[in-house]
Amino acid sequence: MEVTQVLLNAQSIDGAVRKNAEESLKHFQEQNLTVFLLLLSGELVSEEKPVETRKLAGLILKNALDAKDQQRKVELVQRWLSLDGNAKSQIKAGLLKTLSSPVSDARSTASQVIAKVAGIELPHKQWPELVGSLLSNVHQLPAHAKQATLETLGYLCEEVSPDVIDQDQVNKILTAVVQGMSASEGNTDVRLAATRALYNALGFAQANFSNDMERDYLMRVVCEATLSPEVRIRQAAFECLVSISSTYYEKLAPYIQDIFNITAKAVREDEEPVALQAIEFWSSICDEEIDILEEYGGDFTGDSDIPCFYFIKQAIPALVPMLLETLLKQEEDQDQDEGAWNIAMAGGTCLGLVARTVGDDIVPLVVPFIEENVTKPDWRQREAATYAFGSILEGPSPAKLIPLVNVALNFMLSALTKDPNSHVKDTTAWTLGRIFEFLHGSAVDSPIITQANCQQIVAVLLQSMKDTPNVAEKACGALYFLAQGYEEVGPSSPLTPFFQEIVQSLLTVTHREDARESRLRTAAYETLNEVVRCSTDETAPLVLQLVPVIIMELHNTVEGQKLSSDEREKQSELQGLLCGCLQVIIQKFGSSESTKYLFLQYADQIMGLFLSVFACRSATVHEEAMLAIGALAYATGPDFAKYMPEFYRYLEMGLQNFEEYQVCAVTVGVVGDICRALEEKVVPYCDGIMTQLLKNLSSNQLHRSVKPPIFSCFGDIALAVGEYFEKYLMWAMSALQSAAELSTHTTGDDELIEYINTLRNGILEAYSGIFQGFKNSPKTQLLIPYAPHILQFLDGIYMEKDMDDVVMKTAIGVLGDLADTLGSHAASLIQQSVSSKDFLNECLSSEDVMIKESAEWAKLAISRAISV
Repeated sequence: MEVTQVLLNAQSIDGAVRKNAEESLKHFQEQNLTVFLLLLSGELVSEEKPVETRKLAGLILKNALDAKDQQRKVELVQRWLSLDGNAKSQIKAGLLKTLSSPVSDARSTASQVIAKVAGIELPHKQWPELVGSLLSNVHQLPAHAKQATLETLGYLCEEVSPDVIDQDQVNKILTAVVQGMSASEGNTDVRLAATRALYNALGFAQANFSNDMERDYLMRVVCEATLSPEVRIRQAAFECLVSISSTYYEKLAPYIQDIFNITAKAVREDEEPVALQAIEFWSSICDEEIDILEEYGGDFTGDSDIPCFYFIKQAIPALVPMLLETLLKQEEDQDQDEGAWNIAMAGGTCLGLVARTVGDDIVPLVVPFIEENVTKPDWRQREAATYAFGSILEGPSPAKLIPLVNVALNFMLSALTKDPNSHVKDTTAWTLGRIFEFLHGSAVDSPIITQANCQQIVAVLLQSMKDTPNVAEKACGALYFLAQGYEEVGPSSPLTPFFQEIVQSLLTVTHREDARESRLRTAAYETLNEVVRCSTDETAPLVLQLVPVIIMELHNTVEGQKLSSDEREKQSELQGLLCGCLQVIIQKFGSSESTKYLFLQYADQIMGLFLSVFACRSATVHEEAMLAIGALAYATGPDFAKYMPEFYRYLEMGLQNFEEYQVCAVTVGVVGDICRALEEKVVPYCDGIMTQLLKNLSSNQLHRSVKPPIFSCFGDIALAVGEYFEKYLMWAMSALQSAAELSTHTTGDDELIEYINTLRNGILEAYSGIFQGFKNSPKTQLLIPYAPHILQFLDGIYMEKDMDDVVMKTAIGVLGDLADTLGSHAASLIQQSVSSKDFLNECLSSEDVMIKESAEWAKLAISRAISV
């Protein structure tokens, strides 16, 4: 096979040629992987070959070693490890040789592939000589080989975890990198590669940052690099500082004054990419301090050992003026561009974080800037003043902010309708939204919205919803928080007199020609949903009038078929918004008996539409329609049975959708809703559902986050069908048992612990549903053989000491269910259990009311079981 030609063909503009080449590459790879990889590495290494084929050869090599999908990645790693040793050595030698190629694309591709191979081999104690041979390269000329080697060291640090490389080698890597960064290194590309490599190597430098001399040296090198004449090096050096600020926060005190001077100069004078990173440094420090202060809850004394250095509090006299200056550097079209990010936006974001970090102290530093600029003729000054005000509304106390808001509110309402500049209106509407989000609602003592100004506020927001899409979208957002603040006002809401007009205005917005710009249509529906959700009983008749309107709109989306793919995407998006709206209305009416019967006249029509929405799509089930059906099942109760024959196939489709695992998870939740609604009427569908759920659990293609809800769903099914669950008991218990074992022998990072707790909770909810489902049935004795294992599971999670409050409450509940259902059969087992007594006592003295209630019930159930 003539590899070069095939690789050229694979990049041909002629589709047929390209497809043909891709097929033969795939075929060859499957037939003889070793030879295939050897040929690719030969292509990459050869200086005679064209650069396009060398680059593609390297890319295919890289993809043969790594994949985004976890399952696939594991397969590729195993495949590489089992390849012939001589072939691997040949490939690796070729890759190292390519690092000194004069062709930069070939070098860069080789360094990525080397890092991927290292990511597989170093953890298996293979290729021990790699770091040494890379380091010997660094001291050689030519410069391009040095640059490629430093780039490789950077990728290597990104690819492997710090415990894989021993400290001696880490020291050598850092030395090489720091030498490459130093001013004595004449080549810019080498310095840039070294600075970027340091960014990736920082996670390996724990020991070096704990040593004062080494840390001083590293910090000096990074700070010097921020002054390089080359803009990309300055940017990379500030990226290093940002990373250091979060990784080594507790080591920064001696350097913080110098860093302030460097960042301030960059923010005021340097090019935007550099200035953005300089602002990011301070945002990152805010994040660290916000986390620390939240964790320690603000109630510590000055001399306690809380690890907060209050860098921001000390810096604000100089930091806040610097950030306020950035707000005046807006871009003309930033409001229209969704992904826009510039110095003014970064400065405002940082100002908001500073406000959350220092609270009230920021207010006197910002108010003079607002007062001075908010009435100026130049739009930039008015917008900056408004942005500054909006940015500091979260953090300081209501007592400090409300007097300011009371003064500013009228001015802002007038600016929103009368200011000639669209930027100013956009930011004004955003700021009003923040005022209503943080300073309006039942938690705030002195209301900023009164009978006197409520009508004016609503009128201005509705008027503003006719403005350009970006302003209208922010006005919808402000209305959203205005409605949310009245959620718990009792029988009558101040918005009631305007309810009809608000709903009408929002529906009008959804029909605007330009409603797809600036997410306007989505924002209008989200606001409509919030207005409905927070409405009171007195507006129920008006909400009911909305139902046929939304039904009609949804009906129109189902009618016109034969759509282009772009139109289909629009259709699907609109269907999602309308189903979401119906879901909110269903939940609103379904929650009280007085409104439920009014609404049920529409149930058949709505369910029919949801089924039509499903029918619009061939392969996938519509997620929002599925959620809305869950709400409908809850509202209609046992009557939902009449929809099951038609709906069941879509339910099954949703459960089989492994690719879009969120859809699968939502569908599992809907199975639970249906079980609660139908109870024993769900029996005819149980075989199919249980078969699919057990299949899902045994699949390694399904995302792990769907597995806990599947276990909970076992509990829902058992609770609904009672002793009929007997036919699934053996399979369900076996799946639960192996998951339970997995969840008590796993250690890992916070993310894994969080997942393990979700998994435990799902397992416990299943046990609880099964025990309650079999209670008082003659078949209870079927559960006795499983009791020892369940008690052992409870012991296991109690001993591991890493369960969260949710698991604690469910676990103590299961202990109670076990005693309650099995009675005297459980008594001796519970008495023999290692930890149930300690666990019960711990829960009885819990601060958490829910845990305490569960524990008191369990105590009662256990004492009843023991006394029998």
